[in-house]
Amino acid sequence: MAEVTGPDTAPPLLRQAVDYALGCVDQVPPDGLRRPTPCRGWDLDALLCHLYESVCALREAAQDGEVALLPAAPPPADPVAAVRRGARELLDSRRERSCGAAGEPPQTYIGGMPVASGTVAFIGAVELAVHGWDIAQACGTPRPIPVPLALALLRRSPMLTGGADLFAAPVPVSPLACPGDRLVALLGRAPGG
Repeated sequence: MAEVTGPDTAPPLLRQAVDYALGCVDQVPPDGLRRPTPCRGWDLDALLCHLYESVCALREAAQDGEVALLPAAPPPADPVAAVRRGARELLDSRRERSCGAAGEPPQTYIGGMPVASGTVAFIGAVELAVHGWDIAQACGTPRPIPVPLALALLRRSPMLTGGADLFAAPVPVSPLACPGDRLVALLGRAPGG
């Protein structure tokens, strides 16, 4: 697993989600970028490019307290390497900010609108965890979302279902399903498929 080492200054959920997503990215075979994913209409290349944009946006939030609405750079030529590099830079930027300032600012500006910084980190953790799961599924090497991470994200699930169309509509799943399966089902994925 490609874990990012160093002092843990990122919010714990975000740090756990980065570590999990990087472990899933490690499963991508060199010739696998055209594989379909659970994200309708996206292959692994498109999904990895989206994940790279997400980690770049999270890094902007951590470094500048502001996120542009449009990606600043074109899609990377090597999306696997870009996601790995972007995840390291995200955690490094959070570490630098926490060392140079008195903690996380209360708000991040996204397209000029204030959003609580904790909410930005939470949504980032969801993006990384669920798209990490998508990547593992596409690679044919299913990797469950770790129970502590999935439970922590599920506890705040009303934030995920409060009207934002970030993911697909929920799919039914047994209430006895593991937390990771319940989380991905909440976000429109069929855990067994």
